[in-house]
Amino acid sequence: MWLYILKRLIQGVITVWFIATATFFAMHNVPGDPLLNDRAMTAAIRSNVEAKYGLDKHLTTQYVIYLSNLVRGDFGISFTQENREVNDIIREHFPVSAILGILAVMFAAAGGVLWGALTALYRNRMPDYIIMFLVILGISVPSFVVAALSQLALVNFNSFAGRTVLPVAGWGTIYHMIVPAMVLGLGTMAYLTRLMRSSMLEIISSDFVRTAKAKGLPPARIFTRHQLRNAILPVVTVLGPAIAAITTGGFVVELVFAIPGLGRYFVQAVQQLDYTVIMGTTVFYGAFLVFMVIVVDVIYGLIDPRVRLK
Repeated sequence: MWLYILKRLIQGVITVWFIATATFFAMHNVPGDPLLNDRAMTAAIRSNVEAKYGLDKHLTTQYVIYLSNLVRGDFGISFTQENREVNDIIREHFPVSAILGILAVMFAAAGGVLWGALTALYRNRMPDYIIMFLVILGISVPSFVVAALSQLALVNFNSFAGRTVLPVAGWGTIYHMIVPAMVLGLGTMAYLTRLMRSSMLEIISSDFVRTAKAKGLPPARIFTRHQLRNAILPVVTVLGPAIAAITTGGFVVELVFAIPGLGRYFVQAVQQLDYTVIMGTTVFYGAFLVFMVIVVDVIYGLIDPRVRLK
């Protein structure tokens, strides 16, 4: 087991290095220079940034400095925000994105397992048709469209109720989190529903389920102890990447609902060509995704020893 974990960790480190390298060279090929932007920084900041990152040196030297800072956990100083480090931006705003992401994952996982199981139990019947139609909509419609429609529905609902039942935008209370979390988790819930349906259909026709029915076990026990318990394993496999993807993929939702998460600052950094913030958040998001995949691989290796042999 320890050899399996070590192998996954080495693969994770190589993946993060590749992400960091690709991000570094990609950013240095992007047109524009934030150091030439008068509104971006003063002459003193420009001088300090050039000295710290060796921007007046060869690209290879800059790459070595970048990797050495990265190994120490130093993502650098923002080019456009005076006296503010990228580490501070991540430390202050990633928890907001994480809270929103956790709520979205809970909504997606619960809905995906429930609706997927129902579609399998009522296969080729009206509940199956209705749920699968909604699943196709959830996968096909972009999140920014769902977010805009949700805000419009909230405005009409609050007007009809005569008071603000659920806020249209902002952050601070649980009521601000409900609708953004549902919008953010909708696509993942649709994907998990399809995955759970196919897994459940395979389990329903398996030999051990037929044996349980032949023994006269109650249908509820067969469903919970045999069908659901085995069908949920593929869902667990994708939950790690799904958690990371939801937590790091809420850029549009955070912008639409005015949520002060890390994704909002990433979009601003792209607009302002703030290279250090872009590279720092990209590497952080990539490392977080790799970490979640490793955690799921280890958990799955504990559940199924056959995985360790791969």
